[in-house]
Amino acid sequence: YTLSPSEHFKLEEENSNSRSKSLFLVLTKALDRETVAVHRLLLTASDGGRPSLTGTMELEISVLDVNDNAPQFNQSVYNVHFPENALEGTLVVRVNATDPDLGIYGEVIYEIETFVPPAASDVFSIDAKSGEIRLKGALDFETVNFYDLQIKARDKGTPPLSGHCKVVVEVVDVNDNAPEVWVTSLSVPVPEDASVGTVVALLSVSDRDSGANGRVRCALWPSSPFDLQRSEEFRESLFLVLMKALDRETVSVHRLLLTASDGGRPSLTGTMELEVSVLDANDNAPQFNQSVYKVQLLENAVEGTLVMRVNTT
Repeated sequence: YTLSPSEHFKLEEENSNSRSKSLFLVLTKALDRETVAVHRLLLTASDGGRPSLTGTMELEISVLDVNDNAPQFNQSVYNVHFPENALEGTLVVRVNATDPDLGIYGEVIYEIETFVPPAASDVFSIDAKSGEIRLKGALDFETVNFYDLQIKARDKGTPPLSGHCKVVVEVVDVNDNAPEVWVTSLSVPVPEDASVGTVVALLSVSDRDSGANGRVRCALWPSSPFDLQRSEEFRESLFLVLMKALDRETVSVHRLLLTASDGGRPSLTGTMELEVSVLDANDNAPQFNQSVYKVQLLENAVEGTLVMRVNTT
C-alpha cells in the first residue's frame, strides 16, 4: 500500500487473517486549517503478481476549525495628529484586526482597554464591530495634548483569544485663545514732576496657545506720554514707562488702551483699558490776571472803603 501525498498522514497495517488486512490512516503532523482546509490523498493497493495489479481510491479529509488564532492588528501602533477644534462625532482613526478562524472564532470585537490619561474615557469611544474610534467629547490642547489608548480585539471563542495595539493621539493646537493682559503692579497717581523713565505699571501678558498662535505683540494707544517696554528677563512682562514730562494742568487723567495680538491666522486680540491719574505738584507760581491796576479814589474816602480787588490764579 502507498499513500500520496504523505506529509501529514501515514498508513499502518494490521493482519486480520491470511486473506485480508486492516489499514489505519494515522496523523503524523499537526494540521492547520488556515493553511490547508482539505487534504486530498490517493491510496494505492498493489498485489505481488507479475505484472502487478493495482487498485486505487481517493480520500478527502476536511479539517474542522478550532479557535487557535488570536485576532491580529494590521499595525501595532496607530499615530494620529488631530486638531483640537474637531467636532464631537468626528472619526479619529479606524483600527483593523483580522482572525483567520471560521464562524464565531473569527468574529472580532473591539474595545478600549486602557485610557491615558484616565479622563480620555470621556473623550474617545470605539465601535465594537467596526473598530472606528470617534470623538465623544471636546479636545483642548492647552489642557491635554497627548492621549494613549490601548485597544483590544477579541474573538468569540470560549475562551476568547485577543490581540492588542496602541493608538497615540497628538492634539494639534489651533488659535482658539486670545491674548490676556493684566496689571501686576500699578503706581498711581503719578506725580506730574515724575522724571522721564519712571515705571508707572508692571503688566503681564499671556496666550495659552503655542507656537505662532501664542506669540504676542503689544501696542499702546495713545503712544504718548507713555510707552511699553518688554522685560528682558521675563518675556511675558511689560513695563509702562513715562517717556515725556507730565502736566496735570493740561491733562489730569490719561486713559490708555493696551492691545495684545497673537501671531495666528486670523489673529486674535485682547485689550485692556488703563487709567493713570496725575498728582499735582507745586510747579506753577500764582499769576495775576493783569500786571497793572489803575484806580481813582476820592481824597475824602473814609477808612475801610473798598479800593479795588485783585485776582490771581
